[in-house]
Amino acid sequence: MKYRNLTSSEIDQLERLGNWADDWSAVQVAEPFCAECLRGNSFEGAVRLGAIAQGRVVHGDLSLREGIYDSTLSATTVGDHPAIHHVRMLDGYTLDDNVLLFNVGEMTCSSDPTKAVWLEPMNENGGRRLLPFSGMTIGDAYLWARYRGRKGLMDKLEAFTYAALQSPEGGYGRVGDCAVVKNCQTVRNVAIRSTADDRTVVDGCIVLSDGVVGTGCTVEHGVIAERFLLGEHVHLEFGLRLNDTVVGDNSTLARCEVGNSIIFPAHEQHHNNSFLIAGLIMGQSNIAAGGTIGSNHNSRTADNELAAGRGFWPGLCCSFKHSSRFASYCLLAKADYPSELDIRLPFALVNNNVSQNQLEVMPAYWWMYNMYAMDRNSKKFARRDKRVVKAQHVEFDNLAPDTAEEILRGMELLRGWMGAAVDGRVCADGMENSKRPTVILKAREGLQAYEEMAVHYAMKTLGEQYGDTVPPAALGAQPRCTRWVNVGGQLVAADDMERLMDDVEQGAIDSWDALHRRLDSLWEAYPACKQAHAYAVLCALAGTEEIDAATWQRFRQREAAILQYIEEQKVASRRKDDVNPYRRMTYWDDAEREAVLS
Repeated sequence: MKYRNLTSSEIDQLERLGNWADDWSAVQVAEPFCAECLRGNSFEGAVRLGAIAQGRVVHGDLSLREGIYDSTLSATTVGDHPAIHHVRMLDGYTLDDNVLLFNVGEMTCSSDPTKAVWLEPMNENGGRRLLPFSGMTIGDAYLWARYRGRKGLMDKLEAFTYAALQSPEGGYGRVGDCAVVKNCQTVRNVAIRSTADDRTVVDGCIVLSDGVVGTGCTVEHGVIAERFLLGEHVHLEFGLRLNDTVVGDNSTLARCEVGNSIIFPAHEQHHNNSFLIAGLIMGQSNIAAGGTIGSNHNSRTADNELAAGRGFWPGLCCSFKHSSRFASYCLLAKADYPSELDIRLPFALVNNNVSQNQLEVMPAYWWMYNMYAMDRNSKKFARRDKRVVKAQHVEFDNLAPDTAEEILRGMELLRGWMGAAVDGRVCADGMENSKRPTVILKAREGLQAYEEMAVHYAMKTLGEQYGDTVPPAALGAQPRCTRWVNVGGQLVAADDMERLMDDVEQGAIDSWDALHRRLDSLWEAYPACKQAHAYAVLCALAGTEEIDAATWQRFRQREAAILQYIEEQKVASRRKDDVNPYRRMTYWDDAEREAVLS
């Protein structure tokens, strides 16, 4: 954009309209320039103004005159067609086009990226600290926070970040196109990403400092956030307190306290008395009311952690002790869990049976008793994904390579525990740090359910393409990948992840942009990798190295029976709500109930 100095007549006109500058020669403007649209302002230092005309900027019911009114600007660049009204201090920011700022106390930013404030996720002792930058993905944050034992990798990622912070696109103090910031107290050292197609809104008694707000986010109603990174389409609202935390795309946090955590996409936590500290929550998760996740450390310092696979769902008033770990899609019954947990069975229901003084785990609970929710959860996250640009790749299906491998390992564990059972009572070891027993409920049924889930995953992955045709043996040319890394929502085979990190350390990947391109290419190859994995899962289940025609047909027949079971169970699990008299008693009649719930 071309800027010019003000003419003497323009300066005179601006001063008549109540504007003041410590040095009018430091104020530059672009064409068209309408002096009538600047009233009652103070300009300090170098200020550049984009095109300003006689128009209006509209957000909902708020319609403001284009221009700058009753505001103080210092060391600031303003894009075309702004509406800046009653901003008491705007310092060090670059505003893109069509930005609306209204009734803001302070928006300030340091121009020195070396003074950027580090955030400390996953662990309160700061040992996993990282620097957020504009354009950082959830996977970037996870990679940097997780692999601390690789010093060469850490040094490279830090260098990448300082380079990004020194670029106009990666630093703080930038507000994207069409963003709305209004009725805020403080916005300090924050990048607010926004586009005309995916507007970001910050509204209502907000305090933000030292962080990045992703495209399409909404931050409103009394939020206080310090040292943070928000992905795309994150909603923070209703008095949330947030610090040292990375929040994944399509997540909602409200009325709660969250600190020192990395949260992957599609997380829900919006109850007034829930608490999450020092956690790695790998997405598609929900923290219910009364949850105190991380309230109990188990050492003399606050240096423990909690890690939960995707689909983590603790029930009402759950309390856990650090350090604990949970497999994917663990559902935990309401309880105060007294000891550290290592729940290695996916899709399980976990219960602290106080009367029997035992921990109880039911494997494959979702598959056996809540198929409606399992099917719905697999679809709803993709359906709710409103991102325009999807920089962070996400696997939303709850049956995918990562959970399939957990299922296969769960089958091995169950077989071992069942073989050691006494008097039909199946007990597990290594799932709770205590001397009391861990009892496996419905072990035999769970084992069968796991096998059905593994078959369904593999056939769903292969069946749509191959149908009656036997998949080619070439799919099984490589050994089955038994370990998948969830990189912010994107599943990456462990070997591919090792090569990526090696290439970073050796210089073949020399920037965050280059690292993102590698992850993009891995995402493009993921469907083929998933098919190869599914083929290998079928081979493992069949006890063969290759799937022949007869074996394929047997799996197809079994998948047909599984699909029928899924439909029946979806209806049956939902019918429990429909026929429950206690859920019907608040309605006068069926017509009212149908009108309310339909």
